[in-house]
Amino acid sequence: MTHPYFDATPAPRVLAHRGLPTPVQQDAQAPALSRADDFTVWENTALALAAAHAVGAVYIETDCRITSDGDVVLFHDETLLRVIGDPRAVSAVSTRELSDLMSQNGGLLTLSDALDAFPTVHFNIDVKAAEVAEQLGRVVASQAHRVLVTSFDDRTRLRALSSALGSGATMRPATSAGQATIVRALGAAHTRLPALIRRALRDVDALQIPERHAGVRVFSPALVRAAHRMGAEVHVWTVNAPADMKRLVEMGADGIVTDRADVALKTLTQP
Repeated sequence: MTHPYFDATPAPRVLAHRGLPTPVQQDAQAPALSRADDFTVWENTALALAAAHAVGAVYIETDCRITSDGDVVLFHDETLLRVIGDPRAVSAVSTRELSDLMSQNGGLLTLSDALDAFPTVHFNIDVKAAEVAEQLGRVVASQAHRVLVTSFDDRTRLRALSSALGSGATMRPATSAGQATIVRALGAAHTRLPALIRRALRDVDALQIPERHAGVRVFSPALVRAAHRMGAEVHVWTVNAPADMKRLVEMGADGIVTDRADVALKTLTQP
């Protein structure tokens, strides 16, 4: 049975990567930007999420860290260095101070505030550190129908899911495979053995993968077929060129994770 998380729109799904930050120069064909001074509105901020929502994005991918106060906040990096130029870890900074630091470039959101502020958005949440998992599960428990939890570390992902269920969630949040599970799924897909595929993708709702990693192809028709047999979707990240978006969907991708949700929505959802 498909998780309710996927009921919001038909495939192909557009997942707005960290919202829709506003670069200093708009160019759909430009390589991904990363430095804070490349942007007027920073990634994972209130304004970045609002911009994604305004162009029609229903699915927003975001990242979570925890502050020194124990609040789960939308923030990608372990430290503030890339975004703010401050070498401290996010976990060493109070929520109030972090909010002040980000106030001029989009505004900090706690995960709780994001869920309240965007009640129709379906959130794809990457748990960036093990210490975030327990509190994140408690925060999303009442919103499990519109939350997908993922992490590169399967143990962190499973810990967050367990916390949500232990905090009163009436269903498990949707979940995307961690790195170890993806490796097992790749191997199982190429063996074409149903038992191995079933074991690799048990209780996984999506595989979220790059097209290639370190020169090795990850996304393939064989993997798509294996995932679909088990009722799982395949989402490819991070894809910004319209031609690549179309090509990957034609190859079977169910979703595209992109820095340019505005471009992707026009490319994939408009006749």
